Amino acid sequence: MEKFVIDGGVPLSGTVIPAGNKNAALPCLAASALTAEEVVVRNIPRIRDVQAMLDLLEDLGATVEWRGEHEVAICAAGITSESRVDPRISSKIRASFLLAGPLLARFGRADMPPPGGDVIGRRRLDPHLDAFKALGARIERHDHTMLELAGTLRAGEIFMDEPSVMGTENALMAAALTPGETQIFNAASEPHVVDLARMLVKMGADIRGIGSNVMHVTGKGELGGTSHDIGPDHIEIGSFMAMAGMTGGEMRIKDTEPDDLRMIRLVFRRIGLETQLDGADVIVPGGQKLVVERDMGEHTSKVQDGPWPAFPADLTSIAVALATQSDGEVMVHEWMFESRLFFCDKLIAMGANIFIADPHRALIHGPRQLRAARVESPDIRAGMAVLLAALTAEGRTEIGNIRQIDRGYERIDERLRELGASIERVAEQPALA
Repeated sequence: MEKFVIDGGVPLSGTVIPAGNKNAALPCLAASALTAEEVVVRNIPRIRDVQAMLDLLEDLGATVEWRGEHEVAICAAGITSESRVDPRISSKIRASFLLAGPLLARFGRADMPPPGGDVIGRRRLDPHLDAFKALGARIERHDHTMLELAGTLRAGEIFMDEPSVMGTENALMAAALTPGETQIFNAASEPHVVDLARMLVKMGADIRGIGSNVMHVTGKGELGGTSHDIGPDHIEIGSFMAMAGMTGGEMRIKDTEPDDLRMIRLVFRRIGLETQLDGADVIVPGGQKLVVERDMGEHTSKVQDGPWPAFPADLTSIAVALATQSDGEVMVHEWMFESRLFFCDKLIAMGANIFIADPHRALIHGPRQLRAARVESPDIRAGMAVLLAALTAEGRTEIGNIRQIDRGYERIDERLRELGASIERVAEQPALA
């Protein structure tokens, strides 16, 4: 076990090159199981969740070869109808269930153990299963420990009861390897869904409506190999933007997709953080005095997440941390996950003025000078929010359970040191009995 030790209060400044989008990398890696030909994926973040997905593919029978620091080649020719998803590895990540669509479409069968992942609230598998049923699959449950999916898929019409990101991705992958036209209604349209759809087109599928909530997939009986570059991670970019604002530093974040940042920049501006675009680079000016922009009529400003293009749920924790350093009052409404805001107790322990109204809403009053504390990282995004607070706080903060942060942010301690942070990764001493 390791922990971070941070001496806060130092403005972080410099240039950042964002990692590839974690939430695009995982489905694109899973999509390699759709074909026996080689698939090469570039700009892959070297994080725990990516390694877990590659371990799953290897355990199923695929060959995996790293050909560069951020380039990996997968050949799934060795996966067969007898291959089974390993429950132990599956329990490490939520995205393990993304293998259900490829295995079901290619082999007519997928035995899926329960996925793992962050405990941020109920995360339904029903949209995935409804999509598979709409394509003709049979679903059987076995003692809450295994799902058995079977059947020869046929093209059809899928209506998602919610715009589930991974549900849409599973539907896309299954439809891409099912001959005929499948329509997906109320589909998710996040940048990572778009990334996957573009990769599937390169593999031979015909997909119209990419980026919208209605997609038409003309699937093929066989898909081929391809090479694909993952786009920049807009969640990581948002995290670095908030980091610069909270510490008072000046930062340039290079080679972004500005269209993916429209709502993020709008909401952060409402919280008080100004950013600028220089081509594809985002610039956060240094030394900003953060002031909350109140709603018309002097009402409390509100931040609410939702399906794309609304504010991303994965940045809700970051928005809470940013609001602790802004002059004014912000209501954060975490609409999607009823347990995500429970991490606020970590920030309260560090001196933040946060009132938790209910599992979905928190009222933040700022600015507050945060103080050092000994805290744990409960999940990926809350862990980053706590890390941002530690970089802002007076004194030395220790953050435990940092493997959660490592699941989503590549070499974050090394990259922060390059920006001027005082942060060390040290081994946790075992507790005495």
